[in-house]
Parts: sequence; structure tokens; C-alpha cells
Amino acid sequence: MENWLNKLEFPSWLSTSEFWQHPAVILALTIILFWVIRRVFGSLRKRTKKTPNKFDDIFVHALEKPAKAMIWVVGFALIADVMAQDNQWAALSYRDEAFSLAVILLLTWFALRLITKRENQFLAHEVHSRLDETTVSALAKLARLVVVAIAGLMVLQALGVSVSAVVAFGGIGGAAIAFSAKDLLSNLFGGIMIHLDRPFKVGDWVYSPDKEIEGTVEYIGWRITRIRRFDRRPLYAPNGLFTQIVIVNASRMTNRRIYETIGIRYDDFAKITPIVNEVKSYLENHPELDMTRTLIVNFNAFNSSSIDFFVYTFTKTTEWVKYHEIKQEVLIKIGEIIEAHDAQIAYPTSTLHLQTTPESLQREFESNSMIASD
Repeated sequence: MENWLNKLEFPSWLSTSEFWQHPAVILALTIILFWVIRRVFGSLRKRTKKTPNKFDDIFVHALEKPAKAMIWVVGFALIADVMAQDNQWAALSYRDEAFSLAVILLLTWFALRLITKRENQFLAHEVHSRLDETTVSALAKLARLVVVAIAGLMVLQALGVSVSAVVAFGGIGGAAIAFSAKDLLSNLFGGIMIHLDRPFKVGDWVYSPDKEIEGTVEYIGWRITRIRRFDRRPLYAPNGLFTQIVIVNASRMTNRRIYETIGIRYDDFAKITPIVNEVKSYLENHPELDMTRTLIVNFNAFNSSSIDFFVYTFTKTTEWVKYHEIKQEVLIKIGEIIEAHDAQIAYPTSTLHLQTTPESLQREFESNSMIASD
């Protein structure tokens, strides 16, 4: 075997190093390597789909395009080195800086793709986690911000700019920038506080008694929060506003309340006690009402045209539509109980008592009666 190899002679154009330094050869090798890498990633995608771990899927997917691009970057960098030796183009003197920038950008691209894919994986509930959508989005935004900041500093360093000088300049100009962009910074810190304190998250129904803000939270950014009103119009609120107003998160309620006042006629005063007792017994046995919460059914007031009792109870459900169905059922049943006791629900009435009838009105009434009889 060794004798055969010793006798083997390669063509002179293959045995010289100049052959491998030809731009066309480097380009051909780059294309071949690109094809190999493409096949390798195709095989990796098939294998990772078979594993129970979801992270390897997104890692391979995030790495694939930057890795393919890196093959071309390295190939063109080698071609640039060969051409620079012949001094063909003066612009090739910056090839080292260009190569460094390309590598930094490709690494940044990979990191951003990995963060975005992981975020989408969490939001699609492909990974079991206690993190909600708002927290996942906030962490992803913060991670992207850190990656971009580090990449920016690395780019400046690759271009020969002193990073320490940039930091020093940022410290000197920080006060001026903060003063000129105080509203922007207020909204930025407001967004940070929303992500930290978590008074609401994406999907929550919120409203403010201080402002005309009510709807479902659709998006929480670093500067603004988008709320979809119930008339389907979007409302964009600056995050700094939420540090100054009261926000009620209706989605976090544990129950919904039924609080109604019912009035019956004064003629049915003797029936108020059995009516109240039967209504209370009915509510105590209702399967959709939460008996661990306060339940009150009591005679409440002597009103101008009715005697009133009130119902105070809570439903188990917090769903808006189902709550109104239960409330309708309860109110109809209360009406049936009142009718079953031969009583009536009162409505506003007025009674006019006249002690004497003026003579002029008496004569007019008599004359009208005579005309009507004729």
C-alpha cells in the first residue's frame, strides 16, 4: 500500500500550493462545503425532531442560516487574502475589519434568532412553564436588548473605537439626554415596572376609574401598552401613565356579585317575611352560587312607593356571559316567588288626597256631567 502511494504522482497543477490559493478554487471549495453543511443541517433537523427535548430543535434552526452564511464569509475572506497579495484592490486592505464585523453580525444574528425561537416556543405552550406570556415577552425583549448592546460595543471595538471613551461620553451626556427625553424614559421605566410588578398581563381585562381606559390588554411594550376596547377600537396608552393612575384588573376577580334591590307594594307588607325567607332558601341551594362568600337577603327600607328587600350574593363563575345567565335565572325565580305569595312587585305610584272640593270645580263637574248625559 505504501509503495503504491509512493509511486502515485499528482499532476503538477495539483501538487503546488498555488493551485489551492487560486480564487476560483477557493470559490469552488466554498460551494462544496456549503452543500455539505446544508446536508448536515438537514440530517440534524430530522434527528432533533425525534428527541423529546424542544431546545435542540430551535438551536439547530437558529444556527442553520448563520452557519451557512459563515461559510460564504470565510470563503470570500480567503479570496480577499489571495487577491490582496497581488495588490489588485486597495479596498482589500480593510478585509480584516470587514471579516471581524461579519463574524460579530452573524453571531448576533444567531443569538437573536435563538431568543426569538425560544420566545415563540414558550408562547405556543410547547414548553411547560409557570411563566406567563407577559413575563416571557419581557425577558425576551431584555435579552435582545443585551445582545444588541454587546454587539454594538464589539463593533465599535472592531472598528478601533475605544469602548472606555464611549462609556465616559455616555456618563457625561447622560444627564442632558435624560432631561431631553424625560417622557421617553418615564414610559420606559413605566414599562419596566409593569413587567416587574405585573399589575396586568396580556389577555387581562383592565379598566381605570381615573381615566377612560377599559378593555383587553393585547400588547405591553417598553413605551406603550395596547388595549383593545370592547367596541374593538385599539387604545394606546403610554406606560408612564400607569404609574400615576389606579388600574382595576377585572380578570383576577375570584367571583362576580349579584346585588339587586326589589320592591313590593305596601299592600303586601304582611308577606315580606315569608318572601324573604323563601328567596334566601332558594339562593342557599343554588348550585352556581358560592356559599363561602357573603349571602344576604333582608328587608331593607320603606321606600316612597314600595317596601324594599335586597339580594347580595356571589356566583362561582367569573365568565361574563355565564354570569348574566345565572343572574337572569335568579331574578326570574325571585319574581315567581313573589307571585306565588300573591304579592306584586311595586312600581312608582302617587296618591292625591283632597279633603274638600272647591265649589267652582263642583259646578264645572256637574255641568260636564249634564252635557255628557244629553
